[in-house]
Amino acid sequence: MHNGRLVQIPVRQAKRRLLLDFICQSFEPGRRYSEAEVNAVLRALHDDYAALRRYLVDGEFLSREDGYYWRSGGTVEI
Repeated sequence: MHNGRLVQIPVRQAKRRLLLDFICQSFEPGRRYSEAEVNAVLRALHDDYAALRRYLVDGEFLSREDGYYWRSGGTVEI
């Protein structure tokens, strides 16, 4: 991260999963987000927001249905 933005997406799976867990904490559990809302959050972190969104869904950090997304994984603080 540099100035609050992600410089690059890690290639190594383990590092990428840690990053995705950190990113998914930007989404409130139990709330549904439109694709535009998800894109806005991710665009603030990295120019390739579509890749981040895909990694979050593929990694089961976010789920998607009918154009809406919700947090379905990641660390939750109690």
